[in-house]
Amino acid sequence: MKIGIFDSGLGGLTVARAIVDTMPAYDIIYFGDTARTPYGSKSRETVIQYACENTELLIQKGAELIVMACNTAASVATDVLRKKYNLPIFEVITPAASLVASFKTIRRVGIIGTRATINSNAYTEQIAKHRPDIKVYAIPCPLLVPLVEEGWIDKPETRMIVKKYLHPLKVRQIDTLILACTHYPIIKPVIQKKIGRRVTVIDSAQAVAQQLLHHFRDINHICTNETQGNYQFYVSDITPHFEKIAQSIFKRKIPLAVASSANF
Repeated sequence: MKIGIFDSGLGGLTVARAIVDTMPAYDIIYFGDTARTPYGSKSRETVIQYACENTELLIQKGAELIVMACNTAASVATDVLRKKYNLPIFEVITPAASLVASFKTIRRVGIIGTRATINSNAYTEQIAKHRPDIKVYAIPCPLLVPLVEEGWIDKPETRMIVKKYLHPLKVRQIDTLILACTHYPIIKPVIQKKIGRRVTVIDSAQAVAQQLLHHFRDINHICTNETQGNYQFYVSDITPHFEKIAQSIFKRKIPLAVASSANF
């Protein structure tokens, strides 16, 4: 089964890497919409349009299952995609929120993400379904995606901005921080340092990979082939930063091809 993954840019590569590590024999088709990133500042209608176009592209490339590795798209377009397309649609919000809720010692959770993701209250609502006792504090961090896309991973300016964004959460003495954007794990060391070592930092990549694994087990479709799957990576615009960060995530050179979802 071919797994299609899309994101607004390069952040979804963290999800792709987690899926490859968990299920290396499955074929992967990745699309990063680098020409139209970031999604977090776009309107709900525009993000839904982009999500549908990205899905169409992946289906044309042979995807039989879609992973929305973009929190912004997942927060507004999940229901639309599930109604429109007759194939499994997975998103990054539910697995991460469920994982947090499963830890009984968690009491105060901070969430950082794009404006669209934070304004949707998707994480807050998902956590409340399982653990209404958890206090949730959500902060939009609109500058972080552009910084990551520009390759400013450990610049002084990035560290300063991260510190400023996280200050209200430190004041509230959170014990757990959810990275509600798949770009943020790329600067996780900076985030961890600024929020403090006592705070558990969670991203959705591993949670989504485990959810997929359970799905394939449930439908009795576990691929036991020992050979590595075929991995294809498409972007709407190739940038030097994408190639560099992709290589750092996968620890090898990633061949990129240009594709445009806007044609659908």
